[in-house]
Amino acid sequence: GIACDTEGMYEEAKRIFGIVAVNRAAVCEKNMDSILRVAEEYLPRRLSGVRTFKVDARRSDKRFPLTSPEISATLGGKLLSLMPNLRVDVHNPEVVVTVEVRDEHAYIRAGQESGAGGLPIRTSGRGLLLLSGGIDSPVAGLMMAKRGMEIEALHFESFPYTSERAKEKVMSLAQKMCAYASRIHVHVISLTHIQEELRDKCDEDYFTILLRVFMMWLAASCAGEYNCSALITGESLGQVASQTLAAIEVTNSYVGLPIFRPCIGLDKTEIIEYARKYDTYDTSILPFEDCCTVFTPRHPRTQPRREDVERELAKVDVEDLLCEAYNSMYTETKVIFPGYR
Repeated sequence: GIACDTEGMYEEAKRIFGIVAVNRAAVCEKNMDSILRVAEEYLPRRLSGVRTFKVDARRSDKRFPLTSPEISATLGGKLLSLMPNLRVDVHNPEVVVTVEVRDEHAYIRAGQESGAGGLPIRTSGRGLLLLSGGIDSPVAGLMMAKRGMEIEALHFESFPYTSERAKEKVMSLAQKMCAYASRIHVHVISLTHIQEELRDKCDEDYFTILLRVFMMWLAASCAGEYNCSALITGESLGQVASQTLAAIEVTNSYVGLPIFRPCIGLDKTEIIEYARKYDTYDTSILPFEDCCTVFTPRHPRTQPRREDVERELAKVDVEDLLCEAYNSMYTETKVIFPGYR
C-alpha cells in the first residue's frame, strides 16, 4: 500500500481552523466480537495511568443487534476485567471511550485533543494583512484566519535601509502562518523613496503618522487588486505613537475599507502568548529592522489632527510617490505543503 504519515496528519489536523477536536480511532468490523477484540488490543495503552473512565456508544446503524447502552455495558465490563485499576465514573471521567457503529465499520477511540477551533478558512471572505517583521501582525492575521478569513499579506520594505535578512524574516513568518492559514501570498512594496521624501520635506514630528497614511493608501489599492474586503493590522491601542486613538482616527479617515485590529485590546504579554502558541515568536524577535524603524522621529506626534497631516502631505507629491511605490510591488507565495488544501 501507499505509505502514509498518520502521525504527521494528526498533528496537522490540530492546526486546521474549523476543527474543534481531534482524536485517533481504531477501525474494526461491525460486530461485538470484533469490537471487543480490537478494544483489547488498542485501548490499554490509551488508558495507561488513567483511573476513571466511561464508555459512550453511538449507533448510526440502528440495525446493529445491541443498543447503545448494551454496547457501553459490554465494553465497559471488558475494560474493567483487563485493567483492574480502572473504575467507572459516568459524571466526571478522566477519559471517555467512544464506540461509533456506522454504516460500514465500527470505530473505537479514547479521549481527544483540542483542535484549533474557529471557522474554516475561506468562509469569511478575504483580508489583506499588513505584515511587518514584528510580534503583533502575524498574531493579528492568524486571529482573523481563525474566524474563517483567507489571508493575503502586504509587506513594506525600505532597501537599502533595511536588509535582505529583514525580508527573509518576514517570509519565514509567512511560512509559519501557513501552518494554520494554508497558503499566503506576500506582496512586497518599497517605501524607500516615500520615506526619504518625508524625511527631507516634512516636519519630523509627523513622520510616523504620515508614513502610516501612505501605508494605508497603498494597502487599500493592493486590497482592491486582490479582492480583499478588509485590511488587518496588528495595532494595540496606545502601544506606540501611531496607535493612539487620535492617530488611528486620522489613518482611518484616509481609507474606505474596514480595518480589523484583533489585537487592539491586548497587552503585549498577551500578544506574546498568542505568538508562542502559533510558533511565530522566536522568528519575530530576530534582530532585523523593518521599515517602521527607519528615520524614527525623536518626538512623534501622538495626538495628530487631520488638518495638520494635510498640511504636511501638501509638501510632497503624493500621487507620484504612490504610483512609484505601487509599481514596485512584487509577490511571493508561501504554503506549508505545496498543493495541499
